[in-house]
Amino acid sequence: MRLMFAPNAVIGQHWVNLLSVAGIPCELHNRYLTGALGEIPAEQCAPELWLVDERDEAMARKLIAAALNGPPPGGKPWRCSQCGETLEPQFTVCWQCGTARNPLDE
Repeated sequence: MRLMFAPNAVIGQHWVNLLSVAGIPCELHNRYLTGALGEIPAEQCAPELWLVDERDEAMARKLIAAALNGPPPGGKPWRCSQCGETLEPQFTVCWQCGTARNPLDE
């Protein structure tokens, strides 16, 4: 199921990584078609984020919206589930051990 278009391949891959960390299988289609822009209409060249299972749609949209908005103002630090390091809210990966922050953690 196509979830959405990405503005570019880099952001599309970021979304794939974000959803994969949350356990949502997905794929990025059309990642290399921007080179064909002009030969192919622009709306057909945009990278597309596809979900493997349409039941993941609501959670995927929630995670991407949270990523687009960034941490809330005055966000609280988070604790790494792997090593226990405390990190500021804008960081998504633990500097100590490299574990990704679970986007569902408050």
